[in-house]
Amino acid sequence: MQNLCLMIVLAPLFGAIVTGLFGRTVGRSGAHWLTIIAVGVSFFLSVVVFWRIVIGGEPSYNANLYTWLESGGIPFQIGFLIDELSATMMVVVTFVSWMVHIYTVGYMHDDPGYQRFFSYISLFTFSMLMLVMANNFLQLFFGWEAVGLVSYLLIGFWYTRDTAIYANLKAFLVNRVGDFGFLLGIAAVLMYFSSLDYAEVFDIASDMTGVTISIWSGQDWSLMTVICLLLFVGAMGKSAQVPLHVWLPDSMEGPTPISALIHAATMVTAGIFMVARMSPLFELSTTALSVVLVIGAITAFFMGLLGLVQNDIKRVVAYSTLSQLGYMTVALGASAYSAAIFHLMTHAFFKALLFLAAGSVIIGMHHEQDMRKMGGLRKYMPITWITCLIGSFALIGFPGTAGFFSKDAIIEAVHASTTPGATLGYLACLFGVFITALYSFRLVFLVFHGESRMDEDTASHVHETPAVVWGPLVALAIPSVIIGAIAIEPMLFGDYFGSSIYVDPENDVLARVGEDYHGVLGFIWHGIWQKPFWFATAGVVVAWYCYLRRPDIPRRIAERTSLVHRMLVNKYGFDVFNDWFFAGGARGTGRLLWQIGDVGLIDGIVVNGSAKFVGWWSGVLRHIQSGYLYHYAFAMILGLLALLAVFVHRVAG
Repeated sequence: MQNLCLMIVLAPLFGAIVTGLFGRTVGRSGAHWLTIIAVGVSFFLSVVVFWRIVIGGEPSYNANLYTWLESGGIPFQIGFLIDELSATMMVVVTFVSWMVHIYTVGYMHDDPGYQRFFSYISLFTFSMLMLVMANNFLQLFFGWEAVGLVSYLLIGFWYTRDTAIYANLKAFLVNRVGDFGFLLGIAAVLMYFSSLDYAEVFDIASDMTGVTISIWSGQDWSLMTVICLLLFVGAMGKSAQVPLHVWLPDSMEGPTPISALIHAATMVTAGIFMVARMSPLFELSTTALSVVLVIGAITAFFMGLLGLVQNDIKRVVAYSTLSQLGYMTVALGASAYSAAIFHLMTHAFFKALLFLAAGSVIIGMHHEQDMRKMGGLRKYMPITWITCLIGSFALIGFPGTAGFFSKDAIIEAVHASTTPGATLGYLACLFGVFITALYSFRLVFLVFHGESRMDEDTASHVHETPAVVWGPLVALAIPSVIIGAIAIEPMLFGDYFGSSIYVDPENDVLARVGEDYHGVLGFIWHGIWQKPFWFATAGVVVAWYCYLRRPDIPRRIAERTSLVHRMLVNKYGFDVFNDWFFAGGARGTGRLLWQIGDVGLIDGIVVNGSAKFVGWWSGVLRHIQSGYLYHYAFAMILGLLALLAVFVHRVAG
């Protein structure tokens, strides 16, 4: 198993290093073949590991490769934990990444940074694999920071654009806020558990339930609550939960393939995976679970609303990601960790599909991204249309699709939860279904249906993208349809995750939901008569009526609710506030320090002050150096008298 694990993580790293350092030598074709084969090898070996652990029932593999350093008797090690949870993540990450690599050959065909891009996305895959395969907090943090670094490089890939530089700096800084909390959480684990090894920490976690710490005088906090909340702050940054969500929509400044990789299988799923991995800790703090649930509910509902006013095709899908991450976070807060990972898996397939379909449209439209300038593309790009339609049906939870099983399971689980805030979570998820359907099919109808709004030159050149682009769309569309029906029973109501996820029996909402589970067809039949299906149907009907039959209605609604519309367009003012308070405050503080420290202290006192003092003292000395002999004689007499007075004083004393 160790050799398999090493090959899985080192294959994409090898491709990244060779392509990055020797890109000119291997050339464009060498770059894509090398990285595609490397990630393909990683995927097939991940399938082997998955088969052995999940299907074959082999025991989990937990071993350390080497000790990086040892301090105070505590070893800091690099190692692998391969269980049902990590094996599932490995397959999802490598498959989606593999599809993105293949798709990139067509999308980035004419880009001068071709080799550099392949190096970055292969390095991204390596970083995420190190994160999900870690058996300790040190390696987790390495992968955590590595995906953050590579996302910074990829979001700002087109570094000649000011918007791209702004976006990657924004992503970097916002994630530093989250990572500061995450690092404090890891430090607290090390301080109180004297170990960073998952198994050792989880084994003694229950003994720490009564331990309290004093953050400030006179106020005691539960140690487990503090640790879980600090770790979750890190998840809020990586998985873009309110208020640390602001970086994710701007990540669209990167090329579309990396948008798919970030939103589907790597960076934003890291926080969801981390909380699920830390379930033995989170189950010891009801307060932490409640905070997780409420934050997820706010994100799921309010970020979905922002998708209704976006006109950029990629930004609609981006806000969809924010909302769906909120659903996963709600599931985590309701102790339905398996449902969160289940939705993470299904979402990875159909969200990658939607992003790559959006990229296919952008290629066909000669890099036009405004949906108001599209329309009628169904007849020009039939494969892109049908795959995008499949992805959209999966996203809204149409019965039978992958998203139906995972999203309905989350809604049912949070409805059955007794965690404080569960009612808010249920209502947010329920109404979020309507919003999701509305903005998803707004995109479908504006882009692929209705009358064409393209100019004549664009219309004359629109055609289906080449097979290297639509091939991955078809490959992703298949699991977007079937994976939910295949995986729901073992992942949610079976012993799929074994001991890799821990749930307190009192919080086991999925067990309660499972009491009414009667097979896949029964779940579908039950879902058709439930509120989520009718909310989704209403969203599709409203989108059809407003954007195909009566396209004047959205404009009239926007005019009559101008205040609300403006608030949504301005994204609730988060960016304005951050630019004014944090960015503006930092610039203001810098100017103040410059005025006081640089101009006042350094230039005014140290540099110019010393020069002025020397000039003044020179002026004083100039009067002494008069050149008259009697002045010097008088000075000598005064000096002699002073010396004589000192001598007499010492003798007398």
